[in-house]
Amino acid sequence: MKVLMLLIKTLRVYQWTKNFLVFAAIIFAGELLNLEAIKLSIIAFFSFCFSASSAYILNDIIDVEKDRLHPEKSRRPIPSGDVSIPLAFFLTFILLVISLTLGYSLGIKFIAILLVYIFLTVSYSLLWKKFFLVDVLILAMGFVTRAIAGAVAINVVFSNWLIICTLFLALFLGLGKRRGELLLLKDDAENHRAVLVFYTVEYLDQLLLIVSGGALITFTIYTCSPEVIARLHTDKLYLSLPFVIYGLFRYLYLVRYQGEGSDPSKVLLSDKPIILCVILWALTNVCIIYGERIFHLFYT
Repeated sequence: MKVLMLLIKTLRVYQWTKNFLVFAAIIFAGELLNLEAIKLSIIAFFSFCFSASSAYILNDIIDVEKDRLHPEKSRRPIPSGDVSIPLAFFLTFILLVISLTLGYSLGIKFIAILLVYIFLTVSYSLLWKKFFLVDVLILAMGFVTRAIAGAVAINVVFSNWLIICTLFLALFLGLGKRRGELLLLKDDAENHRAVLVFYTVEYLDQLLLIVSGGALITFTIYTCSPEVIARLHTDKLYLSLPFVIYGLFRYLYLVRYQGEGSDPSKVLLSDKPIILCVILWALTNVCIIYGERIFHLFYT
């Protein structure tokens, strides 16, 4: 059991929540009742999970010395010494092989998107995290590739508005992460992440307002898009907007007034109002898109 828990911590399994983005395509393409599409989406999900974990381990190897001085990261298996560097490299290789094998089974287009994601994550660890603003943009592009990959896996068209919304939402989480790091590390921030010297809390607060507004506006446009209405045969997706508004406002409150955000995945998994909001948002969209079909499925 101890070995299993150590492996889970090393792979940062809780971060796999980010990869649920690959399921956005199957929901909003109207394919959620298609068993083959569900199977392909699950394969895509785990392909990204293993790829992401390999990137997390590689990043831990690269930053091991700095992480040993970090108040939270020092407790991770690699910086703490519970997992050796050679073993960490071996895990990275195995995870990449599994990820690429799963990705290959979904076709050449999916494997191309997966390779773009791997390139983004590896280059971020080696280079881009040192560049002001570029660091957050690269992180955000990682989310966008997940969303696109979900559509490619099941061979459906993914709305451009939803992709742009994903970009804004990812920037929102990334900027919140930088703000949380500044508050957590204080005067020692530059020693842990050099790029933090260019950020200030005030500047990040302004950017957070801009990108949260962008996410809300683009999702609103998506719900009212004639193309989406024609494809999904409903103009009622806007009914899920209250949950989007609440979720954004709640997270903004946690970031700005509770000092949260240094690890978005932990916030999204621990804050009960946000968890409930996400569940209700998802259920609302499923009911709007699939309600009539589900009714006919069971009552005809």
